[in-house]
Amino acid sequence: MTVDRNALRTNQVSILVLVAAAFLWDLPWLLLLTGLALLLGAMDPRIAPFQLLYHRALKGRIVRPDVRPEDPAPHRFAQALGGTLLLGAGVVLLGGAPGVGWALAWLVAALALVNLLSGFCAGCFLYLQLARLGLLRR
Repeated sequence: MTVDRNALRTNQVSILVLVAAAFLWDLPWLLLLTGLALLLGAMDPRIAPFQLLYHRALKGRIVRPDVRPEDPAPHRFAQALGGTLLLGAGVVLLGGAPGVGWALAWLVAALALVNLLSGFCAGCFLYLQLARLGLLRR
């Protein structure tokens, strides 16, 4: 099993750009779309919008692949978690609670930034801890 780290970085940059755009222009629906894109990627990376961007437009042209031997399951779990939180943020914003909605959205963006800059994936860490406790199957 392998993971292309630059494909993951494409997800992280996409999250940062789209959360910032949603905030700047007050577009809760953009958080909903971003969350759905992440959930699609968690279910099937072949149809993930950010992965399609990476593989069809960036890979080999702008960005070199950075493939490493690694289990993709923790990354998919993290992606599903981020997607769920962004969907929740969009719903909460549309429901009229901007403080909670933007806090959730910026939490996801902050964790994406930490991963982008340091390589530490909080969702992957959570996955591994839950698996270690026997709460998730690897």
